[in-house]
Amino acid sequence: MKLAFRSSKDLWSGLIFAAVGLAAVILGREYGMGTANRMGPAYFPTVLGTLLAVIGLVMIVRALLTTGEGVGKLAWRGLAMVLAAVLLFSALVQGAGLLIALPLLVLVSALGSTLFKPVPAILLAIGMTIFSSLVFIKGLGVPLRNIGTWFGG
Repeated sequence: MKLAFRSSKDLWSGLIFAAVGLAAVILGREYGMGTANRMGPAYFPTVLGTLLAVIGLVMIVRALLTTGEGVGKLAWRGLAMVLAAVLLFSALVQGAGLLIALPLLVLVSALGSTLFKPVPAILLAIGMTIFSSLVFIKGLGVPLRNIGTWFGG
């Protein structure tokens, strides 16, 4: 009997979910599990990894049973821009600070979209920067600086 997948999107999504879920379960085995009352460090990743793997298996079975769209072309430009934005953020956040690194992250990521419009992207960058600064730096005390050491912060 030959398996025929009718929905390649469901197949690939399911395979990715199952692989990430199984990786979390396998990596979590190195830590103590604990109990439901006293959860150890492996409890959360094991439970979530198991749920993710089960969702992945359901999606794989669904790919066998239902007809769906095929996977389109890979959006190389979007993938490259998001990767470049993350690398740029990681290179700038300590030296330049959050007020420079985060807007650049948002704007460079937005350039990867075919629906890019400058005004909404700039407004999103400003909003996310203000929100992140207030919540993470001021509210939660995350050890980042708004103005980095390059600018005397």
